[in-house]
Amino acid sequence: MQFIRKAAALTLAALMATAAHAWPDRPIELVDGFNPGGGTDVTARTLAVHLAKRLGGQVVVSNKPGASGELGLAYVAKAAPDGHVIGMTNMPGLVTLPIERKTQFKAGDFTYLANLVRDPSAFSVAAGSKYRSLADLIADAKTRPGEISYGSTGVGTDDHIAMVLFERATGVRLNHVPFSGAGPLRTALFGGHVAVAGLNLGEVLPVRDKVVILGQGSPGRSALAPDVPSFSEQGVPVVLSSERGIVAPKGLPPDVESRLNSALRSIAEDPEFRKQMAEQFTEMDFIEGANWKARLDKSTQAFTQLWKTAPWSEEKRQ
Repeated sequence: MQFIRKAAALTLAALMATAAHAWPDRPIELVDGFNPGGGTDVTARTLAVHLAKRLGGQVVVSNKPGASGELGLAYVAKAAPDGHVIGMTNMPGLVTLPIERKTQFKAGDFTYLANLVRDPSAFSVAAGSKYRSLADLIADAKTRPGEISYGSTGVGTDDHIAMVLFERATGVRLNHVPFSGAGPLRTALFGGHVAVAGLNLGEVLPVRDKVVILGQGSPGRSALAPDVPSFSEQGVPVVLSSERGIVAPKGLPPDVESRLNSALRSIAEDPEFRKQMAEQFTEMDFIEGANWKARLDKSTQAFTQLWKTAPWSEEKRQ
């Protein structure tokens, strides 16, 4: 009997090793919780091509928009931890969503692989807008509290949090209008349906002829947009970016996790990928595993404190 048990254990181990070695044995689904066309989606689609080359299999981007990215994150959290479903995250939503609501996922549901890039938050208006600076917007908002429409890509996203921080710093009140992604928000801005759009630099720089970027959330002026003043230099202390990383379901096999980590590290160092990110007006910000999780934990603490003093949910804002 003992011999049989040992043989069974060896067989199981061999099967597990074979399965890990064969991975991926079907297309990998890279989940994006926002609509096609936004900054997160563009990054995901570029990454998918590089991942496929390094992993020797197909990587397919799957858009699952809704609830400010929650639906996509929940899908990844509930997927089988075999490496065939991974997700592109967007911080702060990754940490702010569980603060503001009861989400379908929690922080412990994921294997944290790496953050890849960041895309500074920004305020933009249509080219014909009367606003030419943050000072113009602030002055008008003080005379019309709650009347000036501000579009974001969803409650709890960096675009929305940027508005909350802006309001707190300036004492004004804007009328928040959430959208399901950057594409619909850009369309609304061009059509005059919102006065101001909270879009990342990488989402508006390709259409510079149609917008005026009032300010960016980098600590200083981003090298990708040196002519765009920061919020801080205009007297508004708001520093915020959309940080995009990759997670997998909790319980990922060590061999698969190691291969994904190696692939992501190689991609982050690849001059071609870095060139593509620059062409998409997206800054590199590679940080792996435990170090990334530690930074997320620190951000969670900061946003929890913000929630106590300036809650951003629409119910709390009433």
